[in-house]
Amino acid sequence: MATIDSYDFKGKRAIVRVDFNVPLDENGKITDDTRIRGALPTLKKVLADGGSLVIMSHMGKPKGKVNPKFSLSQIVDAVSEKLGVPVKFAPDCAKAAEAAAALKPGEALMLENLRFYPEEEGKPVGIEKEDPAYEEAKKAMKASQKEFAKTLASYADCYINDAFGTAHRKHASTAVIADYFDAGNKMLGYLMEKEVKAVDNILSDIKRPFTAIMGGSKVSTKIGIIENLMDKVDNLILCGGMTFTFAKAQGGKIGNSICEDDKLQLALDIIAKAKAKGVNLVLGTDCVAADAFSNDANTQICPVNDIPDGWEGMDAGPASRKAFAAAIEGAKTILWNGPAGVFEFDKFAEGSRAIAEAIAKATAEGAFSLIGGGDSVACINKFGMADQVSYISTGGGALLEAIEGKELPGVAAICKK
Repeated sequence: MATIDSYDFKGKRAIVRVDFNVPLDENGKITDDTRIRGALPTLKKVLADGGSLVIMSHMGKPKGKVNPKFSLSQIVDAVSEKLGVPVKFAPDCAKAAEAAAALKPGEALMLENLRFYPEEEGKPVGIEKEDPAYEEAKKAMKASQKEFAKTLASYADCYINDAFGTAHRKHASTAVIADYFDAGNKMLGYLMEKEVKAVDNILSDIKRPFTAIMGGSKVSTKIGIIENLMDKVDNLILCGGMTFTFAKAQGGKIGNSICEDDKLQLALDIIAKAKAKGVNLVLGTDCVAADAFSNDANTQICPVNDIPDGWEGMDAGPASRKAFAAAIEGAKTILWNGPAGVFEFDKFAEGSRAIAEAIAKATAEGAFSLIGGGDSVACINKFGMADQVSYISTGGGALLEAIEGKELPGVAAICKK
């Protein structure tokens, strides 16, 4: 496998898969440019070495149809400003051969949203899995996906995957395209290399104690990673909305709090498994409850298992915050994925802030801390503490799957001969 530092980009066109799926406000303005900034070192390296760039990404979930709401044209000016060169725009990613061929050294072109084509994700459109014709449609789509990937590959001399956020997907631009480049002309970008190394620090080079913090609303989306971490961590903090599934599973009264009623037994199984493996499982004991899902709501502190009717848990309470901080204190390896509450509302950000502050303190004392997942990254940025942790991952789902121990197609495709 070639590496970005050993490759000679002079006079070469590089097609780079980045993850520019950035959040936009109602006016199409970027609200968090972390992902764009993360890709800059790779993009600037190609240009500085005398190469030209074809930049490709997805945005949102347009489901194979053109949707102006998800057009990458909205971010071209911002990318141009950060990259330091005017970035041209190709309004159709599958019809950009001429624009790509016209690029001179030092120039850059951004393709329109890859997911405007169903071939990018490779899923049949307009047909349900239960339909007898689905398998045939799937086979036809896979063939179309290869053609789509071949078209993208034809725009350049070499391929760089720097989109860790989509490395867990076997999409045309993240994995299939690599088949059209030989081993010496495909490589991981700087961001991908750093991400893979950070995951390795968490999974293979563990310094103990190891504390993992899993937040977010659902147990179901985190079950694979929770189970895999059970064999690795010393302390496991489960917080956020999933707190109330655990509270109800243990007979608690949770008012209007979010809860996965079909996962109550799963919650009990996790508690039993942690006990059997000697893992210190830390669950919230109190919460900040509100009488409405709003920053202006009335609030009260109450036990997570005794929330009044009409009220819902919105953040970790003071006792929970202390317990979380105690489990983080002294840790040498820390993984944080998912907030402790509805941090977007300032009134309900204190639980997440307590976690961030404890992680920053442990990091200052020598811990390796990895923050991953969109909400956790937004948290750490909101609190202005991004420079106080070891590493911030740009990949949510990809990070989780890597930590689950799954092979990432986007990485495997680069390494494949």
